[in-house]
Amino acid sequence: MFDGVPGWPVVLADGPVLLRPYRRSDATAWSEVRRANERWLAPWESTPVGRWEELNSPSAFRYVHRDQRRSARRGESMPFAVCLREHGRERFVGHLNIGNIVRRAFCSGYVGYWVDARVAGRGVIPTAMALAVDHAFTTGGLHRVEVNIRPENKPSRRVVEKLAFREESYHPRYMHIAGAWRDHIGYALTSEEVAAEGGLLARWHRLHAAAS
Repeated sequence: MFDGVPGWPVVLADGPVLLRPYRRSDATAWSEVRRANERWLAPWESTPVGRWEELNSPSAFRYVHRDQRRSARRGESMPFAVCLREHGRERFVGHLNIGNIVRRAFCSGYVGYWVDARVAGRGVIPTAMALAVDHAFTTGGLHRVEVNIRPENKPSRRVVEKLAFREESYHPRYMHIAGAWRDHIGYALTSEEVAAEGGLLARWHRLHAAAS
């Protein structure tokens, strides 16, 4: 159980987009998506030690799932499986985590995410981000979230730009990725910035409708 952890576990949904805690039974679907998306994901993730095929196998998922549960129990993260509900079925398509959560006077966390390239551009991750951030700002008790993205990662930057996150910093040599220390752009959002709009999901629906 996760007694005493604000806002966790939880299931969140908007239209076909569903966020839920991971299950042990996600191993095969997680591995299939990760392996199929090596070229899409590997350039943006921290430098691995080992082959992509092995690091993203169903057996490797057991360790990923264990670490996620441990971190969530301690109140340090909210890890979500991102799914699409289509034709009466649930399909695993990505991941979103609010991690490095610090409470007390800070009440902040960092958001990380990835999505299957086969559903990219359909608004899945912006919707997932809006759902998770709204939950974090309300039941989850957070005041601020941050997202740090490599300047070259245009698809990921489009997610936060679609949601009108505030660009606030530049971090030289921030993280070791693909064999080198890479610069990142810092984006952030506080609860006050979206409260007047009814939350980030309401902002996303409004901006998405205006762009359609």
